[in-house]
Amino acid sequence: MGRHTWGKAAVGVVLAVSVAAVSGCGSSDKDGTKPAAKAKTVSLGVATTKFQAAVEKFDTDGGCLEQEPGTCWEQMQALIGPARTLRTAMHSRKGTGAEFWSGAYVLINKMEKGIAVGEDEGATVFGTNRPAVLGSAHDLSRWLDAHPAE
Repeated sequence: MGRHTWGKAAVGVVLAVSVAAVSGCGSSDKDGTKPAAKAKTVSLGVATTKFQAAVEKFDTDGGCLEQEPGTCWEQMQALIGPARTLRTAMHSRKGTGAEFWSGAYVLINKMEKGIAVGEDEGATVFGTNRPAVLGSAHDLSRWLDAHPAE
C-alpha cells in the first residue's frame, strides 16, 4: 500500500509541474510580460494616522450602539483593516526592531483572533469577541501615543 500511495503522489507532482509549465507559470518572462509589482508599503506615519483616525471615527460615531450579535461587524472590520496596514508598516520600518513593537504586535494579534471568529458575537454573549477587537484597538491607539516612532 505504501508504494501505491507514493506512486500516486509522484504522479500528482509530475502532473502539477507539467500543467504549470504549459500554462506559463514558469519564472521566465520570454513573452515580454513583467512580473506583478510588489504592493507599495505605506509609511509608518501614514499607517499610524489612519489607524488612530479609524479608532476616533468609531468613537465619534458612538461605537457599537446595538448589543445584539452581528450589529458591530462592519465597525470591527473598519478597525482591523488599518491595524493590518499598520502592522505591515511596522514590519518594514528599518532601525526599529521587533522588541520595540512587541506591545503593538500583541494587541494586533488579539484583534486578529477576535476577527478570526468570522462574525460579531454581540455584547451579551459570554466570551464575546468585541473586547478582543474593539478594546485592543483602543489599547493600541494609546500604545501608539505612548511610543511614537516617527
